[in-house]
Amino acid sequence: MKIDQLSTITNDLFLIVSSGTLAFIIAILLTPWFTNQLVKFRIGKQIRENTISGEKSSLFSTLHFKKQGTPTMGGLLIWGTILVVMVISIIFQQMGYLKHSLFNRAETWVPLFTLVTCGVLGAVDDLLNVKGVGKTKGLSAKLKLAWLLIFSSAGAWWFYNKLGHSTISIPFPGAEAVEVGIWYIPIFIFIIVGTANAVNFTDGLDGLASGLLILAFGSFGVLAYAQGLLILSALCAVICGSILAFLWFNIPPARFYMGDTGSLALGATLGVIAMLTRQPLILPLIGFIFVVETLSVIIQLASKKLFNKKIFKIAPLHHHFEQIGWKEFTIVMRFWIVGAIMAAFGTILGLINLL
Repeated sequence: MKIDQLSTITNDLFLIVSSGTLAFIIAILLTPWFTNQLVKFRIGKQIRENTISGEKSSLFSTLHFKKQGTPTMGGLLIWGTILVVMVISIIFQQMGYLKHSLFNRAETWVPLFTLVTCGVLGAVDDLLNVKGVGKTKGLSAKLKLAWLLIFSSAGAWWFYNKLGHSTISIPFPGAEAVEVGIWYIPIFIFIIVGTANAVNFTDGLDGLASGLLILAFGSFGVLAYAQGLLILSALCAVICGSILAFLWFNIPPARFYMGDTGSLALGATLGVIAMLTRQPLILPLIGFIFVVETLSVIIQLASKKLFNKKIFKIAPLHHHFEQIGWKEFTIVMRFWIVGAIMAAFGTILGLINLL
């Protein structure tokens, strides 16, 4: 390796690592003040009394009644920190300390747009939950789905018409990317809506979703850098740093919860990054636990609708294990382990595809 190549890689890695570290430090420093504000304004989680299908969720209420009133909307801290780091990078660029800011039209505009818009949608849902508004104490599933479809449709249009994306990589060595043409738009919408809901379903135990999100964004950060998408890779590092700081305080017993303003925003953003790297087909591997959790919900709803019978004691799957006696930290740790193994496989497969 030549000296100039080594220097370039060193500079790139410094940008990525320092960006993630800065996000971690900012979020860690802000957390005490932020959680105090949540307590001050009584932004405490209300346990939902009904399931997605409208039935009373008596088992879930029994399992999680002790968590009622715990501060929520921690996602505001996560994506707020990300935006602060973005602004700092712009300032440093203007001062001549950085060659490029982390605000880049081709690589980070759409992920940031998704993060904020879905974050706002989730914040509205969280506030309604806190106030106890609605039959499900928050926005209905249909209304959230409708807004997610609107946001993802806007993103799909931007990718297809403005960024010129119309291909999807096939995760096999030497395989050529497939041109899908106009079908790129519905594929994009499906990926974003599906991933947003998958992360939202998974966010039910202390530290579960946040740990898995760090694995997922870290994996796509590696893939982004391997494709020459330095700024996108740095954004993934910033997201990981922010979530890691949240996780520091979210391990059992959680100091505060992510809320929908975190899970919806981060899930949708993960889907966007999968599309930016043209690697949506390895997303089910990197986000394996998210897929399994979503499938458990779909299977449960279908079984109840068609056969009037439940497959799981409670869905999503992590609550089933909770109901049969597994400790919360046992479920979280084991899901992390499985998630890490699958994310590693997905990352390797994605890198092989680039050879």
